[in-house]
Amino acid sequence: MNPHSSHHPRTPRPSVVSSSSKYEVDTYGMEARAQEDTRSEEDSDDEDEKARTEAQNKVRKEEIWRDLLTTSNGRDKAFKLMQYSLRMYLLFHTTVLASTVLRNGTRSPIETELLKRCESAIAGFSLTRKCLILFNWLTPLTSIMAQHAAVPFSSEAPSTSGSSRKRKRKPLLHTLLHAPPPVLLELINGLSDDVYTFARLGLIGKRLGERAGRFSDMCWFVGTLVNLVENTVERSVILEQQHEVESRLYTDSMTGATAKSNPAASKTDEKELARLQRQDYWIQITRLKLLMDLIFVSYNVFRMKRAKSQIQTFTGLAAALLSTVKLYDRHKTTLVKALNQ
Repeated sequence: MNPHSSHHPRTPRPSVVSSSSKYEVDTYGMEARAQEDTRSEEDSDDEDEKARTEAQNKVRKEEIWRDLLTTSNGRDKAFKLMQYSLRMYLLFHTTVLASTVLRNGTRSPIETELLKRCESAIAGFSLTRKCLILFNWLTPLTSIMAQHAAVPFSSEAPSTSGSSRKRKRKPLLHTLLHAPPPVLLELINGLSDDVYTFARLGLIGKRLGERAGRFSDMCWFVGTLVNLVENTVERSVILEQQHEVESRLYTDSMTGATAKSNPAASKTDEKELARLQRQDYWIQITRLKLLMDLIFVSYNVFRMKRAKSQIQTFTGLAAALLSTVKLYDRHKTTLVKALNQ
C-alpha cells in the first residue's frame, strides 16, 4: 500500500460465507447438545420405570402379607375380616336357609353346634381385636407431648430491673386444649375404648364399661365426620391440580407441541397426571370406608334398631375389605421402595 495515497486503508471485513458457516455449526452444536440432554433424560426415566417394574415383579404376595401381619394393625384387619365374614354367613343362614320356604322341620344337632361355634368365634374375634388396639392412645399423646416440648416456655413482661425476662413453662392442659381436634378426639377415643375393653375382660365394672363404650362411639362418630370433611377438601385440591395438568396437556396438543418436540415436559405432565389420578383413587377408597364407618357407628350412637344386624354386618365387612386393601397397598409400596434403593 502507498503511504502517500490520499485514500484511507480499508478495514478488513469477515467473509459472509465463513461467518454463516460458523453460525450454522454453533447452532447445530447447541441443538445436538439439547437433543443429547433430552435423550439422556428419557433414558434415565426409562431406566427408573424399568427398575420400578422389576421391583414390583420381585415383591411376592407372601412377603406383603408377612409384613402386614407382623403389625398389630394388620392382624386387627385380618381378624375383622374373619369376624364379619362369619357374621355374614350367620346372617345368610338365618335369613335365607332358615326360612320356612326353604326349610322344613327343626335344625339338626350338628347345625346347632356349628352356629354356636360361629357365634363364640365372632365374640372371640371382637375381644381379640379390642386387645390388639389397646394403648393406641399413646400415638396421639406422643404427638401432643412433642408439641408441648416444642414450645415449652411462655414469655412474661420483663422484671422491674429490666435485665431479663421471666420464662414460665406452659401447663400440659393448655397444650391439650390447643391440640388439633382430630388428634384430641383420637386420644379421648382411645382412652374410652380401653376402658370398655377392660370392662369386657372383667377388670372394670360392667356399667362403667358400657358408659365408656357409648362415649367411645360418640368420639368415633365425630372423628369420622371430621375425617370426611378433610377427605372432601383434600380431594377438591387434587381434582383442581389434575384439571390444571389436563388443561396443560390439552393446550400443548392443540398448539402442536408433541412428545417429540418437548418430550421432557410431556413426560413430566403425564407422570404428574398419573400420580394425581392414583392419589384421587385412594382418596375415594378412603371416603367410601369412612362412609361405611359412619353408617355403622350411627346405629350405636342413635340407638337405631331397625335392620341393625344386617346393616352393621354389611358395612363392617365392606369397611374391613377397604381398609385391608389400603394397608396391603401401603406395605407393597414400602417393599418396592426398599428394593429400588
